[in-house]
Amino acid sequence: MGDARAETGDGGGLRRSLGVRDLLVYGLLFIAPMAPVGVFGVLDAKSRGAVAAVYVAATVAMGLTAFSYAQMVRAVPRTGSVFAYARAGLGEVPGFVAGWMVLLDYLLIPAVAYLFSGIALHSLVPGVSRWVWTVLAVLLTTGLNLAGVRPAAVVGLAVLALEIAVLAVFVAAAVVALAQGGATRGWATPFTAVGEFSLTAVVSAVSVAVLSFLGFDAVATFVEEAVGASAAVARAVLWCLALAGVLFVLQTYLAALLEPLSPQRLAADPAAQGSAFYDTVESGIGHWLHVLVAAAKAVGAAFAALAGEAAAARLLFAMGRAGRLPRMLGAVEQQTAVPRRALLTAAAVTLAAAAWAASRDDGLDRLTSVVNVGALTAFALLHASVIGWYAVRQHSQHWLRHVVVPVLGIAVIVAVLVEAAGSAQLVGAVWLAAGLLVLAVNGAGVRGRR
Repeated sequence: MGDARAETGDGGGLRRSLGVRDLLVYGLLFIAPMAPVGVFGVLDAKSRGAVAAVYVAATVAMGLTAFSYAQMVRAVPRTGSVFAYARAGLGEVPGFVAGWMVLLDYLLIPAVAYLFSGIALHSLVPGVSRWVWTVLAVLLTTGLNLAGVRPAAVVGLAVLALEIAVLAVFVAAAVVALAQGGATRGWATPFTAVGEFSLTAVVSAVSVAVLSFLGFDAVATFVEEAVGASAAVARAVLWCLALAGVLFVLQTYLAALLEPLSPQRLAADPAAQGSAFYDTVESGIGHWLHVLVAAAKAVGAAFAALAGEAAAARLLFAMGRAGRLPRMLGAVEQQTAVPRRALLTAAAVTLAAAAWAASRDDGLDRLTSVVNVGALTAFALLHASVIGWYAVRQHSQHWLRHVVVPVLGIAVIVAVLVEAAGSAQLVGAVWLAAGLLVLAVNGAGVRGRR
């Protein structure tokens, strides 16, 4: 197969047009600056009020994965992210498994985002069916992605600026409310918990909080379209994770101080957990901010799906180009330099998943419960790839970055997977079995890279 570093990012027809700022836009769009809004109540209840501490721990935990991404994108500057990295560091079969498992994340997160956008917009404009809003969101974002990676990044920047502006309004309003009325809990409780601090409770909540970060890794799928290639992508991955962590800690700290219900009350009333952030804004600041945050989340969700759809398309493109999925997916539209077939395939799958979820009362819960299993499995293979490529193949003497950090990363991921719901673990196992069947059809037994 040759040296993975010799595989430049100039093949396959993709065009270099994205700077570090554009990469950050895609990463933060996929994550969403206000991602904790939907899980704030769950985390507050699980952690006994130490919700800010949960996000500090989750940022550190995902920082290990971001560091390993930065290592591998420099060694293997190829579209395909963990698919390319695991192929280089571990071999063909682990590479396929990594790519296949992360597809579960890249295809389902946009489905969740599209459905959430449709539901949120329907709540703001009840006269228009949520189905109409969902389909419009899919058509709009898919059209932007088909126009090219650069136009999508420009529009994405405007949407991201809007989301951050709304977050800034929330922060300012929360500070004013706290200055005037004081905190409903102790000022340190978002880090120390209400009552007795429990490390076990915080770790349990981290398994949910990491879902807020899923998507930062999508930045690596654009390495063949980045000006500055691997160095730019490595910086963008690390900055994306760090910025998201700061925003998450800040907003959950302020929300926890304003939360009118105790963590114990929230734990006893699961139905109140989903709307806890909005209820906190409503009671602590006012209805106007509740509406503003809901609207921003609705628009932001659609454009999170845009970034996710684009990342899924790049992964399908890379796997098709390598012959691990139908080769037709490895084609690029000459005029726009977009993997059109892969993009349309990703859009169709995410729309079908959203339709399935919308047809069931528990569909959204089921969809969100499984999105992390594929990504976390791929992250574990990513860490193993760092060890395989640097420590085993290159005989690196940098044990801290090429052995210690990846081993710690694997340990964290295993702990999080153990805490995942049984239904999510089952779906992950079924998806893996389906992937192995696809691998067998496309030719099993391919020898790993030497």
